[in-house]
Amino acid sequence: MPSSDIDAIVSAVLDELRRQGRLPAGSASAQASPNAGVGDVVIDLPDPSEPEQRRGIGVDDPSDPEGLRNLCATTTARIGVGRAGPRPRTRSLLLFQGDHGVAQDAIYGSVDEAVKEQFGLFTVTTQVSDQDEYLLRPDLGRRLSDEAKATIAQRCKQNPQVQVVVGAGLSAAAVTNQLPGILPVITQGLESAGVTVGTPFYIEHARVGVMNDVGDAVGADAVLLLIGERPGLGVADALSAYMGWQPRPGKTDADRDLICMITDHGGTNPLEAGAYVVEQLQRILRHQASGVALRQATAGEA
Repeated sequence: MPSSDIDAIVSAVLDELRRQGRLPAGSASAQASPNAGVGDVVIDLPDPSEPEQRRGIGVDDPSDPEGLRNLCATTTARIGVGRAGPRPRTRSLLLFQGDHGVAQDAIYGSVDEAVKEQFGLFTVTTQVSDQDEYLLRPDLGRRLSDEAKATIAQRCKQNPQVQVVVGAGLSAAAVTNQLPGILPVITQGLESAGVTVGTPFYIEHARVGVMNDVGDAVGADAVLLLIGERPGLGVADALSAYMGWQPRPGKTDADRDLICMITDHGGTNPLEAGAYVVEQLQRILRHQASGVALRQATAGEA
């Protein structure tokens, strides 16, 4: 179709919207100058990521407005967004695309080097070579490289009660945004409780299972892994804290404890989460167990 025909269709649609009163004549919301091409049309919409827009009700004339508002208030799921015929509204589509972009940035982004320097974290790697391989080969992300093992043996305090390690996982933004809040609470809390803490470090391309190699490399009683969670559409900087008693090759998720959704954006505040982590690590050390074994050991506790 010739561009002139497309321009004519766009102009006719805009004129009809103005005639129906759905678009003020001459408004900045959407206008096209005479003989203007499609590229000259200006669409001015509110930022869909703003809280009032993100949580706004998009259904026209709902039969039960109060019920719909109450339902939407109980969940972060994308309900009550309305539609334009069989399609989503422009606001909903833009919000979805924006959130998807943020999620991709979290997965393919890098942790701010200033954050690593702030806490003196040196970097080692797993057996993964790049981010694409990291996504395709989780098994390689669970094993430290030979060079990493040598570096850890050289630079880390051996046989600590708790070894703290950090990994971007599936969200570099989680480490950049949440680590400054949670790590000082954890280290100070453990030291105040008389718990010896090993030399913290950062693992590039880490999966949760790498805790087993870390525990084996430093001989720690317990290992704490702070790692970025898989981003969602709306929250892409959530951190998880995985803990395990004497993790060694062969240990599984059943042997680990977890505090997840650590974020300022609708999750557990990093400062509060840090206190929970310290408390849980003390329980792990006291009972010399974690995961299912810890649940069994503490079954009779109030």
